[in-house]
Amino acid sequence: MKTVVRAENLCKYFGDTAAMDNISFSVQQGSIVGLVGPNGAGKTSTLKAILGLTGFEGTLEVLGKDPRKSRHLLMEDVCFIADVGILPRWLKVANAIDYIEGVHPCFNRERALELIGETKISLDKKVGQLSKGMVTQLHLALILAINVKLLVLDEPTLGLDILYQKSFFDRLLNDYFDNETSIIISTHQVEEVKSILTHLMFIDDGKISLNISMDELADTYAEVLVSSDKYEEAEALGPIHVRNILGARAMLFENARPEALQELGDIHVPSVTDLFVAKIHQSRGSQQ
Repeated sequence: MKTVVRAENLCKYFGDTAAMDNISFSVQQGSIVGLVGPNGAGKTSTLKAILGLTGFEGTLEVLGKDPRKSRHLLMEDVCFIADVGILPRWLKVANAIDYIEGVHPCFNRERALELIGETKISLDKKVGQLSKGMVTQLHLALILAINVKLLVLDEPTLGLDILYQKSFFDRLLNDYFDNETSIIISTHQVEEVKSILTHLMFIDDGKISLNISMDELADTYAEVLVSSDKYEEAEALGPIHVRNILGARAMLFENARPEALQELGDIHVPSVTDLFVAKIHQSRGSQQ
């Protein structure tokens, strides 16, 4: 399978703070990668490096190009939605469509009109007359109407109501994704997007703490609700995280033998949120 993004030993510092601390990863064609991390973890810096919007040390190839040297060529095949969309307040929606059609050869006007038609946005309205949520909807419609090889989304549904969030992710998977396009999504809403992801990547303090396919996740991690009489036996197996639930303890294990866990209690695949908390605590604990 073709590698769309290849990053090796990326470093980016702001004073003494590491936004990217010698990180390496790859994104394969047709992947939908969820990039998850707390505020200030390095998510946006990583995305900006991929887009050629910031300097860095290390090796990075995006669609076979160095984004520092060939950004103008790269952006013909890459689209980006930032967490804060900016459009001139005086610009009419119809004019925004005309502009994108004029500057991007892969823009599909009919598709944009179809997407906007599913909202309450009027073509004759100015951006300044739209609500914050509508501006985000407009951005999403314009970007999803462009056929590219790599789509980069930084908190794409920030400010949207739950109904439109679900509609957006459903459309992203069913209408936009074609198993050839690759998508990188940076988000805090991990449970909302987990069903569309093929890969999951956690970042904290500029370091990658987890990089795994969703298919591997269930075989690698298990959470067990352990009753009090099994605490000592469970602790001996080295859980990476423990939390108290209704008089019992939920213990999360990594690469533990299934037959050993079956003796402890009910086993289930941890939620992405619980796994994220566990891996962040684990990585921060190892640094102390």
